[in-house]
Amino acid sequence: MAVVTMRQLLESGVHFGHQTRRWNPKMKRFIFTERNGIYIIDLRQTLDYIEKAYAYVRTTVAEGGTILFVGTKKQAQEAIAEQATRVGQPYVNHRWLGGMLTNFQTVYKRLQRMKELEGLGDLTGTAAGYTKKETLQLYREKTKLTKTLGGLRDMTKTPSAIWVVDTKKEHIAVDEARKLGIPVIAVLDTNCDPDEVDFPIPGNDDAIRSAELLTRVIAAAVADGLIARSGRHRGNADEKPEAGTVAAGEPLPEWERDLYEGAEKKAAEVPAEAPAAAAAEAPAAEAPAAEAPAAEAPAAEAPAAEAPAAEAEKKAEPVAAE
Repeated sequence: MAVVTMRQLLESGVHFGHQTRRWNPKMKRFIFTERNGIYIIDLRQTLDYIEKAYAYVRTTVAEGGTILFVGTKKQAQEAIAEQATRVGQPYVNHRWLGGMLTNFQTVYKRLQRMKELEGLGDLTGTAAGYTKKETLQLYREKTKLTKTLGGLRDMTKTPSAIWVVDTKKEHIAVDEARKLGIPVIAVLDTNCDPDEVDFPIPGNDDAIRSAELLTRVIAAAVADGLIARSGRHRGNADEKPEAGTVAAGEPLPEWERDLYEGAEKKAAEVPAEAPAAAAAEAPAAEAPAAEAPAAEAPAAEAPAAEAPAAEAEKKAEPVAAE
């Protein structure tokens, strides 16, 4: 089954590019036509590239990798935070701080500081051992760190790949990833450079619905990979995981758990139905041999058939009397 349909892409406006005067000639191969001064992206290619990106993300996560979701523009902030949180992946949806990847050791120290401040409580009054002024300063520091680094709270190392909405705006993140050899999966509008991206998805990176749809697709690939990883960690490769259970620390939303359990039930029902069908067919094949004597029985069965009729009449009489 397709990861996403052409209709969904059209309804979300994924096919709308930039104005013809604002384009990158390298994107020519992804452009279908031009209409009213706006380039129209070829969604047939978009579908193909979505399949490739989906397969890569699924495999990466199944092997224990993580995907960093990046999108700081207003149209993508909510979708990035929501979908990344849903599948337990790190994200950056406010300002990208230079060195988040190339200088991760320093960033990690700031993450530890943020957790230390969170351990002091809400810091709305006066924290134990601090004056009111010091508490206010700690509160401001905590708020700033949470806003910029809150999405990276559980990240302990650089990610296996990054998902980017608008490579023009997130050019620093893309540059850092390329320096470290981290694969980049991104939405490519008609003004972007496809050479900077390892797994491009031609589409509209300015519309809210478009950014949300494509981010949701990547999140679905992550969820699929988590399911595969949970099965791999539970036992041998040829052993199927128990329905509805996942490895520790692997978050699965309800709809994904239901889907997982449904697949396991279907797999369990198929072997159970096969012996039952075989058992039903065996007596049916032997029946003709035993039917010969049964042909002589009707004469003896006639009185037996009358007995139930007589009993029925006797039972009916009291009812009529009432």
